[in-house]
Amino acid sequence: MTATRPVAGRRAIEMLLQTELKRAPDHRLVLVDAVWDPEEVNTEFTVAVGGGHRRVVVTDQHSPLGVTDAWHRHLAGGAGDGSDDDSVLVVTGTVPPEQLGLDLRAHAVRRHPLPVDRAEIVAQLFGATDLDRRMLGEHWLLDALLQAEPLDGWPRVGAVLTRDRAVRALLAARLGLGDPASDTLDLDADALFAWTRTPAGPSLYADLPEEEQHGLEAWLARTVGPAAPTLLTLAAEGRGGDALPLGVLASAALGSRSAEAAGFALGTLFGPALASFDTLRPFADAATGVLTRWIAQAEGPTAPAGAARSRVVAVLERADRLAADARLTDLVRGDRLLPSGYLGRLRTLAACLGSRGEGATALAESALRDLEAHQLAALYAASTETARTAVRLMRWLATDPASLMTVGDAVGEHLASSGWADLAIGVLAEGDASRDAAVGEAYRRLIGAAGERRAALDARFAGLLASWSETACQQANGGALLIEDVLAREAAPLAQGGGRPLVLVLDGMSADVAVRIAGELDRRAWTEIVPAAAKGTLPVRQAAVSMLPSVTRVSRASLLSGRPSEGGQAAERTGFAAFWRKRHRGAHLFHKGGYEGPPGHRLAPELVQVLASDDIVAVVVNTIDDALADGREGTTGRWGLTDIGKLPDLLNAARDYGRPVVLVSDHGHIVDRTERGHQPAEVTGVRGARWRTGNPGDGEVTLFGPRVLTEGRRITAAWRDDLRYTARQAGYHGGASLAEVTVPVITLVPSGGAVPSGWVLLPTESAEPAWWKESDTAVVPKAAPQEAEEPPSEPARRATPSGQLTLGQRTVRSAPYRTQREFVRAAPTDKAVQAALDALDAAGGKLSPGAVAAAAQAATGKSQRNPARFATMLERLLNIDGYPVLQLVESGRTVQLDRALLSQQFPPPEGTA
Repeated sequence: MTATRPVAGRRAIEMLLQTELKRAPDHRLVLVDAVWDPEEVNTEFTVAVGGGHRRVVVTDQHSPLGVTDAWHRHLAGGAGDGSDDDSVLVVTGTVPPEQLGLDLRAHAVRRHPLPVDRAEIVAQLFGATDLDRRMLGEHWLLDALLQAEPLDGWPRVGAVLTRDRAVRALLAARLGLGDPASDTLDLDADALFAWTRTPAGPSLYADLPEEEQHGLEAWLARTVGPAAPTLLTLAAEGRGGDALPLGVLASAALGSRSAEAAGFALGTLFGPALASFDTLRPFADAATGVLTRWIAQAEGPTAPAGAARSRVVAVLERADRLAADARLTDLVRGDRLLPSGYLGRLRTLAACLGSRGEGATALAESALRDLEAHQLAALYAASTETARTAVRLMRWLATDPASLMTVGDAVGEHLASSGWADLAIGVLAEGDASRDAAVGEAYRRLIGAAGERRAALDARFAGLLASWSETACQQANGGALLIEDVLAREAAPLAQGGGRPLVLVLDGMSADVAVRIAGELDRRAWTEIVPAAAKGTLPVRQAAVSMLPSVTRVSRASLLSGRPSEGGQAAERTGFAAFWRKRHRGAHLFHKGGYEGPPGHRLAPELVQVLASDDIVAVVVNTIDDALADGREGTTGRWGLTDIGKLPDLLNAARDYGRPVVLVSDHGHIVDRTERGHQPAEVTGVRGARWRTGNPGDGEVTLFGPRVLTEGRRITAAWRDDLRYTARQAGYHGGASLAEVTVPVITLVPSGGAVPSGWVLLPTESAEPAWWKESDTAVVPKAAPQEAEEPPSEPARRATPSGQLTLGQRTVRSAPYRTQREFVRAAPTDKAVQAALDALDAAGGKLSPGAVAAAAQAATGKSQRNPARFATMLERLLNIDGYPVLQLVESGRTVQLDRALLSQQFPPPEGTA
């Protein structure tokens, strides 16, 4: 009989009394047909009734005599001071009503035990007039709702309290899953797995009554999915924090070639939580789905700095430790999600790096694709990029060495190719983030192989430099751009028609630094331009030759004076002003300390003032040179845009004032990668870290002639990168290597700004050497024609069978396109649209805005000064009814074409192919 009696707690009694005592305010005895909840501690409390309060005493009795005795004691005792004569005695228990005397029942409210209708009470608590009928038989749910009521009460739900609404409210109150006051709870596998990793969530679940656990488990299994029971069982066992790692490990094991062999180990790991192996697959799928979404969040631009990534890494590293404990590591080594799987693929790639000969690069390419396919490739972005760079360096080693015939060709080739190899070497020299010994050793060997090739190039260049420098001068440059001609050739054209270039001299910027900085520029803000090339050749970045020795005192003075010069800052200021005075322009030169702003200012007010004027401005930034001398290279071993003091602020100021920019150095530098303890060469006549007087030895060359501005116009300079004459520093300059003598020149105009006559856009794709790109990189658009030339009929594209139209031709001839053109104001010409689409088609659907604009310019001969605006106009023209045929993606850095959607939206005319 006791088993069938409902259980009543304080809240149920309170609700019962609030209803019944309003009808019988003079009664002090209430018989309740229920047993008192043993979990309730307090049997005395106060209940608000009407406008006042009544003290309540609860007693649980199981015999008629016990009930009678409790009533008499209550009448006699009161509050103990004779003042409390309206207290109420509530008697619960198992005594049937017929065993109670009529005289006792006469004192009770309604003269019989009152039933506790939990469903009605729950409805009242939620402010509902009715209850979901499915809840009537679920005593666990009704009791839990009575026990778990929040201090401020359950939220009001309207006319009917549904079962789902009730369970959601209970989950929020009991387990912290959601907000009890919310009308909805967005509960899915992500939320449930995240809950298992909270400090209190699983322990709260473990403390629930068993019947309530089963009820919530069944509801969550239906709502969230079949993974819920396993997850909750782990939570009840106190292993909720391992739920997600176990799921990931289960997925890896089930996907291995020896899934059966992994079964026993998985059963041991899961224990009682694994009801059957039929439940393992849905649990594993749910876990990997959650981790995949978490990884995407960690990779996203709005992810909290480090937090999202740390959450994922913690889960996956725990999964790997569990695998090791269960001896599953070998079985899951190839998994696409576990860190051990990523490391295994990275080691496979590393093993390919030492191979040479035919097919070696292809093996490395295949291993790289396998690494990039791992789901952690983007999360371990630094490691993946380093591996990608290693394969790039292998491609470079597999190419035929450049044929260096002149000094001009050599420095141009260095900026276009071998300087990128220096950048790759710098990336690998930092080592891999995994700190894996096998990977590190593979990178070291690859650096050694690349160093040998670089040494051969430098040896060849040193010979060319020695012969050329004997007679080279401004009047006979041998086809090379001299550093003293940079202002006249690169800056003066930008000053035509009232232009106001800003010349930024990054002291010590070598080719590898220059290409990295250029690659980091915001192409929505800046457009790189170069002088138009000769017919049939591609436009390229300009590289000048430094003065000799390649040191600041002679090279920077010559650069800023526009003639061979030697001297310090005073000579530079005088020479710079004189150069522009001849061109009837005022000029200002700022050195270190002169352009940096006082507290509260990013830049010196004096600099800002002249930037707003019509004068020519130059700023010398010494960050690189100073850091090398102090023994410090960039913060990551490489120099990027934000590593160079005030460079972003200077570029932003130039853009704000509409100034084009010439980024140039006075000389480059080499980095010291020799072993610790490597000593300077024991030589005589030392004048600098890399140059001296005297006869040359191994790794040195004698240089003399008009371009040698010191020591009687004859010096001995080192070309081998492991040779120095002074104390160890982070890097050196003054020698005769390509990295020291090459002076990069990067010319930029604000997007939409004027492009000088005879200059063209340089797309990012054109600046990168072919071996730096992916092996399937598309063809770069052809060079833009000279103004007097007939433009090529079409840019480079996929091979099209004879007689068939290209993708661009089919599009511009379609009827929907002709109709759409009428609604797009100032749309690009059909020839420009055709060329842009064909270039995108040839590139596999993705190009930078600059490359798309360059393709249109090459086809039409019309300058596209604002690539981003041109791409936006293409969007308006091609995206009919909002369908994303063409989009600017990756924050505007890439134009993406959906070729299939283009063909659907713009079907070719009948009779064409």
